[in-house]
Amino acid sequence: MNAYNELYLDDAMHNLGDMVEYAVCDMGYDPDQFFEWFISSGIADKFEKGNPKYVTGMSGYELAETVLSETNIQYKKIEPLHIEYKGREYWGGWILAYYQWLTGKRFEDIVKGGLPLSTVFSMYILHEADESKFVESANEILNRNKQKQPSKLQEIRKARGFTQQQLAEASGVSLRMIQLYEQGQNDIQKAQAQVVLSLAKALGCDVEDLLG
Repeated sequence: MNAYNELYLDDAMHNLGDMVEYAVCDMGYDPDQFFEWFISSGIADKFEKGNPKYVTGMSGYELAETVLSETNIQYKKIEPLHIEYKGREYWGGWILAYYQWLTGKRFEDIVKGGLPLSTVFSMYILHEADESKFVESANEILNRNKQKQPSKLQEIRKARGFTQQQLAEASGVSLRMIQLYEQGQNDIQKAQAQVVLSLAKALGCDVEDLLG
């Protein structure tokens, strides 16, 4: 399901492209650091939900300055110099906006999944191809990295000091089922509500923590 109404998409893509290009090329910020500020400022959350104020109501330059203001970063206001130049940095923000809209994923999860801006920049060879080529490559990267990452269940279980057997005994969920969830062979998001509740209660966490 798309993240928001397609009517906003064109503006969203151009504005995110301008934001990234301005922050990196004109203001000199590291792309990954700036995008982390974009996420931590809370503006990414509003943008990915299609809030008109952020996807269409501001220019990319205003978005960049708002990110810096919201994260209390001291900066010197400068005029954008790359108005006519739309290169790698612009494309990176532009295509990320498209990918986020198409998939409905959060920018934070996209970055953590293995697609920080620097990696997107390295895929600039795709800038003349159809957007679907980037989507295909991005999905491959995220899926490959997801397979390498421990599940939320495994992370929380180990943080609590439980073995799989101990968790099985404490929760009443079978050892085999816990193993299948941690290995990703069974999707915990499709588990019966009582199973997830029992695991969360035994681990002392929220259900949402296990489903994240």
